Amino acid sequence: MNLDFGFYNWSVITDFVLKGFYFSVFLTVVATLGGIFFGTLLALMRLSGKKWLDTPAAIYVNGMRSIPLVMVILWFFLIVPFIIGRPIGAEMSAIITFIAFEAAYFSEIMRAGIQSIPRGQVFAGMAVGMSYRQNMTLVILPQAFRNMLPVLLTQTIILFQDTSLVYAIGAYDMLKGFETAGKNFGRPIESYLLAAVVYFVLCYALSWLVKRLHKKIAIIR
Repeated sequence: MNLDFGFYNWSVITDFVLKGFYFSVFLTVVATLGGIFFGTLLALMRLSGKKWLDTPAAIYVNGMRSIPLVMVILWFFLIVPFIIGRPIGAEMSAIITFIAFEAAYFSEIMRAGIQSIPRGQVFAGMAVGMSYRQNMTLVILPQAFRNMLPVLLTQTIILFQDTSLVYAIGAYDMLKGFETAGKNFGRPIESYLLAAVVYFVLCYALSWLVKRLHKKIAIIR
């Protein structure tokens, strides 16, 4: 087997890879923001102490965390168009699926962050006349976000890696870009090897930055 990477140049990258890279980054950012938003709501529901809020949130979170992401992607892509009577497209299906799936994971991260705040601060907020909403918005959640920021970013890196799973429904992500270039030039093995290297370099660099951030947050504490 003779490996030849000579066909890869800037033109190939711009024509095939960058389009997929942009979508992978876009999907990561949107799924992270949406996942944190809905995950925080789920965490608050589970910590509300009200059974009618806690129970459905717990069922959703535990259910999502028990199913492989690729299965959720395939189910949503195949079943939802059948229910609504029209296709929604691979990209939109991927966005909705990732937000719904990641919300379950971010929920547990935010729940741990909220529970890490000393109860004395909650009582202090109540003592000065803050409502539950004001206490959460102004006192608890900002500290929880700061405490959990390294974990949130680590989950985001994992999310970026998982974006390659949209390949299963034909969405054009970074892995799809490498595969398309490999097929066009008859070099699929080289393309997959390069894709693995790019994913490794990007994720390793981001993990290193997260570790640096974690040390700074530890110093602030």
